Amino acid sequence: MRAALAVLADVCCVLIFVVIGRANHHAGDALTGVVSTSWPFLAGLAAGEVATRAWRQPFALVPTGAGVWLATVALGQVLRVLAGQGTALAFVVVSLLFLGLFLLGWRLIAQRAVRAPLLVDTNVRSH
Repeated sequence: MRAALAVLADVCCVLIFVVIGRANHHAGDALTGVVSTSWPFLAGLAAGEVATRAWRQPFALVPTGAGVWLATVALGQVLRVLAGQGTALAFVVVSLLFLGLFLLGWRLIAQRAVRAPLLVDTNVRSH
């Protein structure tokens, strides 16, 4: 179950990246455009999930988070070029930073949330 939630979170991060990017470039948010822009990164994400065996430690920053992040960006950019979508250095940098922040960020937040002490003492009895 945790692995499925982690994959869902990763997919959402990629889709958020694509939707924000398309909106910033006034490319619209038509479903076909989102699919066209996102599939290279989703393929890279899938490869990263498999390569890191993400199902074993879905919330780990290393190797899971770092491997998924770098595979998503690297393979996503390569597949964009092969598909004729092109890429630019600025786009590579933006995708590296944004996806790093999001793919590593949610894992860091999840780890901190698990370690956070309870806000309510469950051993206190009411009178």
